Amino acid sequence: MMTEMNETKKIKKIGVLTSGGDAPGMNAAIRAVVRTAKYHGVDVVGIRKGYAGLIGGEIKEMHSKDVSNVMNLGGTILHTARCPEMMTEEGLNKAAAIYKILGLDALVVIGGDGSYRGLAELAKRGVNGIGIPATIDLDMRGTEYTIGFDTAVNTGMDALNKLRDTSNSHERCSVVEVMGRDAGYIAVWCGMCGGAEEVMFPEEKEVIDSNRVIQQILENRSIGKRHNLIVVAEGVGGTQKLAKDIQEITGIQTRATILGHLQRGGSPTATDRMHASMMGYHAVKAILEGRENVVVAYNKGRYEILDLFESLEMKKSLDPEIYDVIKILAI
Repeated sequence: MMTEMNETKKIKKIGVLTSGGDAPGMNAAIRAVVRTAKYHGVDVVGIRKGYAGLIGGEIKEMHSKDVSNVMNLGGTILHTARCPEMMTEEGLNKAAAIYKILGLDALVVIGGDGSYRGLAELAKRGVNGIGIPATIDLDMRGTEYTIGFDTAVNTGMDALNKLRDTSNSHERCSVVEVMGRDAGYIAVWCGMCGGAEEVMFPEEKEVIDSNRVIQQILENRSIGKRHNLIVVAEGVGGTQKLAKDIQEITGIQTRATILGHLQRGGSPTATDRMHASMMGYHAVKAILEGRENVVVAYNKGRYEILDLFESLEMKKSLDPEIYDVIKILAI
């Protein structure tokens, strides 16, 4: 059936690139795009370094063998880079022109919110854009899952488990900063699953309150807790100062640990590999069905194809109940 769709729509060649911050599982998505397309007789060109590579013409033809043994790799085999030119009219026009010169019928972009916005601008200039959500922050609109999130959380969990062991041995407090500039999904998941006494994330919309945290630590000590684990999202900031304040006021040895880009790397989990593979498949399927300017999403246990522009207007926020759950479980 899909082969017949291919012949009807005359899809001959597509491009694929990874854009923005790298996320574990991107390679599985690339693999799925390439192999699904080749299975249906569609040529694929890989574009290196994201939109910068599109503008610079850094492309290579890709075959099934080119994506062998890549699912276990973190990062992206196509590489990624920031592209200031995509913020200019000249850069956008050049990218759209290169797309047409290459004779592409569609451009698959694997990336986050910024990558989608760049794709939307290209769509206005005649590019048929297909988006696959990939960001460890899980902050993209229109989808309940984004490639890379599960691996990032599990990496954070592993670090928290080890830090709790040493904090317990020395009866210390550990303040751990996880990634999440504007969204607290990683912090919430790591904090709740790691049994943190406090979780601080951007959605709280409040400045770090050292007194609040210190009061909780003192209450914990009064009921027999000899160590504490505090998780802070990157976007909240002030991790080092918080650790210093805790130690100076309570006298409890306190150490700050910033996980940083450690959470971006590593072999993707089975969950990320599965979602990435399915999303890559559905992206090509959408192209073969004649869909234009759409994104792949995962909602309520099903993969969906949504309009690119509509998806960018959708709202997304943490479940309000999560605030209560965190406080209750930290007691």
